[in-house]
Amino acid sequence: ATLAKGDQIIAANGAYIGLVHSSGKTTEIRTPGTVKIDDLSAKISATSSTTASRYANYIAAKMNESDGGGNYRSNMKATGAVERALTSAINVMLPNSVDFYGDNAIVRWKAVGEGNATYIVTVKNIFDEEVAKIETDQTAYELDFTNPKLAQERLVILNVKVKGDEDMKSSDYGIKRLSNTESAKVNENIKGLKSEVNEETPLNKIIYASFFEENNLVLDALTKYEEAIEMSPEVQDFQDMYHKREAVRFRCER
Repeated sequence: ATLAKGDQIIAANGAYIGLVHSSGKTTEIRTPGTVKIDDLSAKISATSSTTASRYANYIAAKMNESDGGGNYRSNMKATGAVERALTSAINVMLPNSVDFYGDNAIVRWKAVGEGNATYIVTVKNIFDEEVAKIETDQTAYELDFTNPKLAQERLVILNVKVKGDEDMKSSDYGIKRLSNTESAKVNENIKGLKSEVNEETPLNKIIYASFFEENNLVLDALTKYEEAIEMSPEVQDFQDMYHKREAVRFRCER
């Protein structure tokens, strides 16, 4: 919906309203009551944020697509996403091989059985040496590449299995950190976005997710979606956008 001068928003109790100004700046309404668009606009700098605006429009288009819409499927081709059958017992929400830019990555997998399993997540380096291992009853694990055990690793291999059942395991997933040269290119591309979107809000997390999607950094994008959902678990749109990614499986680029 497009709002103009003189319009008002009436927010119900428990509502979440994400807005994008014509300049590209974002703002959110969480408090119930009536808000005047003129008042909101006066609080937002009118300086044009062309980069943020482009990604915000992309998000709005995705939110307005119907389930299974063709546009969304076409956009996902940019990240190498296709439907395919998986043969592993545990399905991890990752391509088999993926590049990664950030410092922290959230990896998620499908629950097994009734959802009360204990999982063992193992991370190895290219020499097949174990650099991290945890047991968890959750279906997600956060990789921290600032950890000294991981900080020097360019490529790690992640595997998930059910404790006590060797047959219930995932495929191996390769996560490759970008080289210094590759990271420098991303830094240059993201510089404008960082100057325009510098607040830690769920909507801004989604904007960054769209940037990473466009730059074929799938794991970075999924991590930003996870962070947005953690900040605002009540916002169904964020959940829907993430779960659409559960409806596709990623092609292994060899």
